Formats: sequence, structure tokens, C-alpha cells
Amino acid sequence: MKRLTVLVVLPLLVLAGCGFAVWQVAGGADRSGTLGSPATSSPSADTSPSPSPGGQEAPEPALQTFYDQQLSWEPCGAGNECATIDVPLDYDDPTGEKIELALLKNPADGDRKGNLVVNPGGPGSPGTDYAKNADFAFGKPVRDAFDIIGFDPRGTGSSTAVDCLTDKDLDAYIATDPDPDTPAEVSEFSGWVKKIGSGCSERSGDLAAHVSTGEAARDMDVVRAVLGDDRLTYFGASYGTKLGATYAELFPDRAGRLVLDGAVDVSLSSREASIEQAAGFQTALTAYVDDCLADAPCFLGDDRQAALDRITAFLDQVDAQPLTVGDRKLSVGNAFYGIVAPLYNKDYWDTFLTPGLKDAFEGDATTLLMLSDFYSSRGADGTYDNNSSEAIYAINCLDDSTSLPVGKIPGQFAAFEKASPTFGRVFAWGLAGCGGSKVPEADPIKIDGSGAAPILVVGTTRDPATPYTWAQALASQLESAVLLTRDGDGHTGYNMGNDCVDDTIEGYLIDGDVPTGDKDCGS
Repeated sequence: MKRLTVLVVLPLLVLAGCGFAVWQVAGGADRSGTLGSPATSSPSADTSPSPSPGGQEAPEPALQTFYDQQLSWEPCGAGNECATIDVPLDYDDPTGEKIELALLKNPADGDRKGNLVVNPGGPGSPGTDYAKNADFAFGKPVRDAFDIIGFDPRGTGSSTAVDCLTDKDLDAYIATDPDPDTPAEVSEFSGWVKKIGSGCSERSGDLAAHVSTGEAARDMDVVRAVLGDDRLTYFGASYGTKLGATYAELFPDRAGRLVLDGAVDVSLSSREASIEQAAGFQTALTAYVDDCLADAPCFLGDDRQAALDRITAFLDQVDAQPLTVGDRKLSVGNAFYGIVAPLYNKDYWDTFLTPGLKDAFEGDATTLLMLSDFYSSRGADGTYDNNSSEAIYAINCLDDSTSLPVGKIPGQFAAFEKASPTFGRVFAWGLAGCGGSKVPEADPIKIDGSGAAPILVVGTTRDPATPYTWAQALASQLESAVLLTRDGDGHTGYNMGNDCVDDTIEGYLIDGDVPTGDKDCGS
């Protein structure tokens, strides 16, 4: 990520794959400028194609059969090729049950230099969609140089996928008030906490206990090996930065050029991360309001506080009386997601958020409901295009099952409302999210990436979903990291209209040019 990582009751919002954060189209996806040469650079990151001993050797003999798999690519539309591979369900039992990973290759358009494995975040977003939409997500120099390889991490997309709720229940789950303020709403909220937790185990079986980030990182090394690469070249956005950092920790000698854009601070507790993310979305909402006020008159009000109060009042009105949209209703849960989704990209403020709010204030919630559906990958026919809204729960709660009892959530309100007067209580309620999980937490992995080649960490100063402080923290935690900064709005930094950021990332991926130190690209 990239969307919020919580639907209703999850403890941490990062990025998932509903389009807003997955492929940032507004920053110049068809940008065809030449690669910039950083004014100063250190020796190139060592990811040359020359073979290194043991590149396809498994970490342990029992896994060798997985590392020896041969890819069988088949055409799957629009010039892309698809394949599947097997990985063990449980790496502690490699001869036991197997699961399947789906891969998609978007072939290089020019003089191919190698493979670029990509992940859009979530957790839960399909990496195959990210690669399929490479024309929107990546600049021309990257598309020319690399076969862009997307894989759906275990438990997601077209890989062996977790299932936690029926589509009808998922509709109700997303619509539920994320800030319950009556006994009936609290009871409903508590019911969903229990239902999704038990549902993942009941509907997914043993898979629900084996979709951790650590296991997905191990899968990524199998992907690297079957692609024939001695080192991994990787671009991860939002949660994809956590996946990439975990890979660097587990396989430092096989980590090549890794770009971690919209970075996650992997050291934070769920409470710390939730508070900081609440502040990030408040910063983004305030930036949107200020942008509206700068072009007076602003439909939200005459000053910042009045404008913020108008949005809060609207959410309260929808909570009391949902708006009718055809045969459906815009509930306060849908309204919340419809408002926060466009905050991921500044270009969506005028295109979607402003007309959506204006219409909704007049009683027409069509646009806000469409944004909520887009955010959760819900199709017009009522089915879901992927399982990202369920996978996000299963993966997050397996990585960190910390949860507060519902009765203790109000005690968190003061701290969260200080961070975000508008959204703080929603994030506070998210701390109860994993209370219904029925699987034991995965073993934690402490990350410093010791021994890995230089890693490029990218942060944006007013990123709503992954605050800039997270990028600073991850860059300090990874021993070989260099921090690249974009001063701007929206989620992630690459392909968002800053040529300095784009040129630096592309020079690193394609030629191995590493800035000699942290680099600030400004706005």
C-alpha cells in the first residue's frame, strides 16, 4: 500500500489494492523522460546478472523441490503471461500440504535487463493486478528494462486464498459503523469482530494460520529462484515495504535492488501505528480542506475548522439516517471509506472527493458509494473482484494479534482524538479488531537487514496511509538503507509527478546508482 488496512475493525490501516494506492495514475504513468543521473552516487548496488554460487540452492534440502520448479508461462491477455508455482503451506513441514501462487509477467517493452518483482501492498492486494497495470504504475524506463513480475501473496487473489465472510456478510461488515456510539452499535461491532475472526478459521481451515508476512517473504525467495535470478530486484509499495524489509532480513545475501516506497515502520506496536496513521489521515484531510479554502469560496465553509466540522457533521447525519442510492444505502461505514479513499492521491480531490461530498450534501450519495465500493473491490453485481478485504484481516492479525476488549476502547479516545479530531475514534475502535482471531500469532521477526545490499526507502511528507516518520524510521532500522524524500501529498512517492524521485528510483533499479546519502527531492 497500497488503501486503509482495516475495513471496519482492523487495527492497522496501510494499503490494499482497490486502485487508489495500488497504481497511482496521476503522477505521469506514461512519463517517457530519460533517466536522470544523480549528481553524486556511490558504487552501484551489486545485482548484476552474472551467476553467483548457490543462487538456486534452497535454504534447506527439504525445500529444494520448490526451488527447482520450472515455470510454464501461458498467454493471459494484453500481451501478458501467467503461471503458477507451488510452495509449502507450512515451512516447518515442507513435505506436507502445498498451496499455489499465481504469477503474472508483463514483458519488457525495450532492451530487457532482468525481472522486477512487485507488490502493491495491503496486505491483501493482488500483485498480479499491479503487474498487469504496469503502464499506470511504472514509468517507461522501468517498463522498457524489466519483465515486471507480480505474484499474489499466499492467501490473496488468484493464489490459494483465504475466505472469511460471504459477499452478503462482507457488504454488511464494510457498512458497519466504524465508530459505534450507542449500545446497539457497539453490540453490532462486537459481533463482527467475532464473526470475521471465526469465519477465517472456519472457511479457510489451516491456511488461516499460514498467511504471515514472514511466510510470504519466504515464498518470494522461491519466486526469485524459479525466475532464475541470483538476487531479487523488487519494488514494494506501502505494506509491500514490510514484505521487502522482511525479505532483506531473511535473505540478505539474495536481496538485490529493493525499492520500499511508502514505508511502514516495522518496529511499532499496533496502538502506536494506529495513532500515527490517524494523524496521517488527519494531515491529508486538512491539506484537502486548505486546498479547497485557497480557491474561495469553499463549499465546506469559510475557514479550516468550519470545513472540518462540516465533514464531521455529515458523517453524523449519515450515521443517524443512511442515504438511499438505488436499492442500496450509503451507511456511515461506506461514507467513511468514500471520503478517505480519495485522500490517497491529490488528483482525486477535485475529481472525486469534492463532487462526491457536494452531491452527498444534497442527498445524492452515488459517488461516495462508488468510491467505497472501489475501495473494497466490490463489483456492480454485488460480488467482490478479489478477497483483499478478508486477506487484510487474516494477515494483519496473524502478524500481530494484539487486541483490546471492546469495553476498554473508550479509554483510548482522548489520545486518538488528539492525533485526529475527525478520524481518531475510528482508529481507536480498530484496536479491538483482532479480538475474534482464532489462530496463534506468527513468530515475530526483528528487522535490521544486516548484510543486505543498499536499499532505497521512499517517503512522502504528507502521506496519509504511511506517515513520513515511518519512512524515516524504516530507513534508520535497515543498516544499508538510503532515504529518498518527496515533499508532497498522497500515498507513496514514485510516479507522482516528481522527476527527481522518479529519476533516482529508476537510476537505482536499472543501473544500480545509489545516492551517497539521504536525498531530499523537494516538491
